[in-house]
Amino acid sequence: MATIKDIAKQANVSTATVSRILNNDPTLSVADETRKKVLETVNKLNYKPLRKKNVKAKEKTKVRNIGLIFLNDESVDPYFQSIRVGVESSCHEYRLNIVLTMMVGKVDITSQDLSDLDGLIIIGDIDTEEIKELYYKTDHIVVVDYLPKDPTVDVVISDFEGATEQAVRYLMELGHREIAFIGGKGHVYGVVSGKAVEKVDVRRETFEHITKAEGILNPSLILEEDWGPKSGYELTSQLIESGQLPSAIFAASDPTALGVLRALQESGIQVPKDVSVLSFDDIEAAAYVNPRLTTVKVHGEEMGRTAVKLLYDRMMGRKLPMKVILPTELIVRDSTSQKQ
Repeated sequence: MATIKDIAKQANVSTATVSRILNNDPTLSVADETRKKVLETVNKLNYKPLRKKNVKAKEKTKVRNIGLIFLNDESVDPYFQSIRVGVESSCHEYRLNIVLTMMVGKVDITSQDLSDLDGLIIIGDIDTEEIKELYYKTDHIVVVDYLPKDPTVDVVISDFEGATEQAVRYLMELGHREIAFIGGKGHVYGVVSGKAVEKVDVRRETFEHITKAEGILNPSLILEEDWGPKSGYELTSQLIESGQLPSAIFAASDPTALGVLRALQESGIQVPKDVSVLSFDDIEAAAYVNPRLTTVKVHGEEMGRTAVKLLYDRMMGRKLPMKVILPTELIVRDSTSQKQ
């Protein structure tokens, strides 16, 4: 492959002159005959400039440092751990290096913490506008498992709305008309203000919409507290004590459903003979509890991997923000059955 040095040798000029002619340097003073001779030699040797190609190659092989900011405690809900695992498993493919991992509420996040990062992946309900007060590369932010009002950041979410509708209609097909919803209260957290602004969970919102349209909505059967087994246990116990036990319970997360199962079993209520239980996430434990949980499978690891791809694309120059909605899957196991 011909080089600038080869061209300079045949045209009997310096390599600097060849380079300046090829780059159309306006300050170069050279005879037209010399310029013509250099360009003829370029064509003769079939010279292909490598500069742009090399720049692009360097950009692709450059190692970039990113940060991971998350909201939820993975020990309470392994779903969030699966997202992080997806992020970590994909970073090496794109030469991304996670140098900062921070959990909101555990430590204060400052602009100095974020200043040297090439990009951010945010997992959970965190106010991106407040993140932007601390981080200047505002187009290098990907949000996972939360749809912010900010239209300028990349987003990866799962189809919770479609999944909830599918789950509710599945229970209805089994003959259930009295269906309880047990979930957790949602909040969007600000890393600067420290404020938590309440938000409506899309699963609850969709549940209410579908059951109201079908004429089976019972507001007294919609219960929310904290997320996790303890809350699932306490809210189910309340249902049992109130004498309003429905024929089916839709738990908004698998950890919540574990508490639901425990409360029902302690009261001698059989699942699914007396009450069907359906939940959300498909964490590993869902397939091993007794009875095995019917649940909506959310592809947490794929959400994490997709976030990495989006962040890399942004770093490589994509300007248009993207929202990726991943599909879910209803996994039917032993905790649901036809209404007796």
